Amino acid sequence: MRNVTRLRGLVLRPLRGSGRPVAFLATGLLIQFGVLLVMALPWIFFVPQSAGTVLLAVLLPLAAVVLAGPLLTEAQHARFRVRLGVDIPSPYGGRRPRQPAWLRSRAGRRQLLYHLVDGPLLTLAAVLVLVTWVAALVGTSVYVWIWLVPLDWRLQHLGYTTWAGYLTAAGIVLLHLAAWLSRALTRLDTRVASVLLGPSRAEQLARRVEVLTESRAGLVDVVDAERRRIERDLHDGAQQRLVSLAVNLGIAKATLGDLPEDVRRVIDEAHREAKEAIEELGSLVRGLHPAVLEDRGLDAALSGLAARVPVPVRVTVDLAARLSPTIESVAYFVVSEALTNVVKHAEASEAEVTVERAGATLLVVIRDDGMGGARIGAGTGLSGLAKRVASVDGTLSVDSPAGGPTVITVELPCVP
Repeated sequence: MRNVTRLRGLVLRPLRGSGRPVAFLATGLLIQFGVLLVMALPWIFFVPQSAGTVLLAVLLPLAAVVLAGPLLTEAQHARFRVRLGVDIPSPYGGRRPRQPAWLRSRAGRRQLLYHLVDGPLLTLAAVLVLVTWVAALVGTSVYVWIWLVPLDWRLQHLGYTTWAGYLTAAGIVLLHLAAWLSRALTRLDTRVASVLLGPSRAEQLARRVEVLTESRAGLVDVVDAERRRIERDLHDGAQQRLVSLAVNLGIAKATLGDLPEDVRRVIDEAHREAKEAIEELGSLVRGLHPAVLEDRGLDAALSGLAARVPVPVRVTVDLAARLSPTIESVAYFVVSEALTNVVKHAEASEAEVTVERAGATLLVVIRDDGMGGARIGAGTGLSGLAKRVASVDGTLSVDSPAGGPTVITVELPCVP
């Protein structure tokens, strides 16, 4: 009984986990059989006699296979996905290009290499593996076939049990070999298909860069939208409450004349603190996202910013149309931080801001006649400006020799 159990284990062990690889190889055989049928059609209906007809009988089916390359690729992708659960990504980011562009692309040529060279070779190997499976199953079941033979034959060949045992042993060995070959060929086909039917390493990196660029741009837009929301909430909520409080305190101070001196002093102090809080909150709101930038655009926002700077600032904005809110916001805050640096560090007597569009680029130039010496990373906030500009694929450069002048040039992608 123990020997029977061991024999059953030897026979059934290679069958476990071999179903998917065998079905995968058989499906590939069907696809390649369709290609072979197309290639053989001219030879089925007529026998070419001249060199011209032979060439035509070869080139026409080959051209049909080439034109059907995208469909064959989709069929192979479905085979890997359904039979193995392997999802080979498309080498194209979006829709597959049209036939001429597909033929000219590297991805198209790689796919044709698989369909015309690697695929047939792998299918030939799959045929050998499937034949091995058939031979193994026949060998291991030889005793079943013998019992189907008439009794007279078995009586005349009494030594059949010996060679039947040899065949059974050979069948068990072939079962293990066929199972191993099926898995090995499936792994090989998966690797080859991933290289030829999927995106190359360079295409994967390029697609990854596109995804990261889009996600970063989306994050920048979300942050800018959140900043505008906070500005509106502060302006319409907390700031209005403070204004109402200051007005009420002012009315109380003006109308309640019979209050004790200590109470009047407290009301005066509260009124002054409320007005200072309104000014600070207004500065905070403008620092988050000035409402005039969203309502009237970059020109009005920069003009208002220059009017609040204690140094004379000449602003020139030459834009025919509004830009995207994100680009306008970055340009505004760059100018705001740059003018703050002029006031704090440059000891300048005047400054100039120029904003213009040069093709697909928004050019922002901030110039001052200060003492110079500014550079990125020197603790003047220019590093933060450079990072903010880089978040939208822009560039920032600083030209600030000792003694001045200082020129900050910012280039931003001009998205309308």
